[in-house]
Amino acid sequence: MDIRNPDRRLNEAQRIDWLRLIRSENVGPRTFRSLVNHFGSAHEALIRLPDLARRGGASRPGRLCAETEARNELAAARRIGVSLLAPGEAGYPPHLAMIDDAPPLLGVRGNFDVMERPMIAIVGSRNASGAGHKFAQTLAHHLGDAGFVIVSGLARGIDQAAHRASLARGTVAVLAGGHDRIYPSEHEDLLAAILEGGGAISEMPMGHVPRARDFPRRNRLISGAAIGVVVVEAAHRSGSLITARIAAEQGREVFAVPGSPLDPRAAGTNDLIKQGATLITEASDVINAVRPIMRRPVDLPAEEPEHGSTWTEEPAASDRARIVALLGPAPIGLDDLIRMADAPPAVVRTVLLELELAGRLERHGGGLVSTI
Repeated sequence: MDIRNPDRRLNEAQRIDWLRLIRSENVGPRTFRSLVNHFGSAHEALIRLPDLARRGGASRPGRLCAETEARNELAAARRIGVSLLAPGEAGYPPHLAMIDDAPPLLGVRGNFDVMERPMIAIVGSRNASGAGHKFAQTLAHHLGDAGFVIVSGLARGIDQAAHRASLARGTVAVLAGGHDRIYPSEHEDLLAAILEGGGAISEMPMGHVPRARDFPRRNRLISGAAIGVVVVEAAHRSGSLITARIAAEQGREVFAVPGSPLDPRAAGTNDLIKQGATLITEASDVINAVRPIMRRPVDLPAEEPEHGSTWTEEPAASDRARIVALLGPAPIGLDDLIRMADAPPAVVRTVLLELELAGRLERHGGGLVSTI
């Protein structure tokens, strides 16, 4: 089953099952996709989860999201106008659906038409300079005039400036918490203004208060929804640099605005330019770079067929032991692991899934895995 089918529309029972699966313990977007693509449905995957986790060495059954819990979340979302959408459904940003760890269900609120338009992300320092604010506003305004939707993270500083300058033309806020837990709280009025013509998205459950580790997770959605990411100001080790790194991994265009070597708020953007990001000084620099990309159709990548493989069978103890022995805290690529284990790909994937559901495996970008 290809969960990114552009012709899909989930029925109510499927939406509940999808929500239960993604809210269950140790199930992230990649694991969700592997489970559903193999077992054919979220419903069947939910039945198989406890056994898979046990085989992976879990000391206790992982927590399964109850149907009542999922129905309550869905009802709470609908009460404030949030739709939980699957990749390929109307309102789910098409470029976001292309990334490897696209949210199986995305909370979308606002104007669905805006979500279908090409997006440019503008991010930068929370403690931005006056010049940084002005440039972000000017850039957002001109990109909006050119037909682009501005996507950003609703943060203080550059994010706020970009959102405010593009209210009339369409902007999308990506939230680190649930739709009912806005951070920073002082931007609740800004979000209300955004929703008048734009939108907001979040993969987090209703009621979720954002934590520090949620912001890098949010950043992959900012870059994933866009065809290009502009960093206006960023100090060393800034969260905006994380967004730029993720954007490059996702195959997005990365742009940086140069700044004074004497201003620490420009140190990160200047480094990005040294590392190969495109230097920009005006909106036309961005437009000219992304125009060829916009001519290409947005084709959702096909999933690797797995259903009906030997994955439904429990791997032999010798295979499992050999695969686990090859894993460690240093990340290793799946192809390398398959070759060194001398085992069928389906068997290796099964063992990895078991370990992940047991909380013993971590997945990294680029198809790398390691043990925890």
